[in-house]
Amino acid sequence: MRAIMTVTGRDRTGIVAAVTTKLAERKVNVKNISQTIMSEYFTMILEISLPEDLDITSLQADMHALGETEGLEIRVQSEAIFDAMHRL
Repeated sequence: MRAIMTVTGRDRTGIVAAVTTKLAERKVNVKNISQTIMSEYFTMILEISLPEDLDITSLQADMHALGETEGLEIRVQSEAIFDAMHRL
């Protein structure tokens, strides 16, 4: 399954490392990544591919917990839902 992940928060060292390490632990492949800093805020969008045995709800929970720990807002949406929302 393909999904879109967004990450936002105050800019600091280690954000990309923390997020991609957690994804690697779950065997999630990063297909595309874009990041920028807007004033003092870090923003990142990732296109990811989940392994067949990983449920998106489980990944959402893991990434939410990481966000709480790291002071980030992390959202994971199915690519189909993301596409449908942005077609309106």
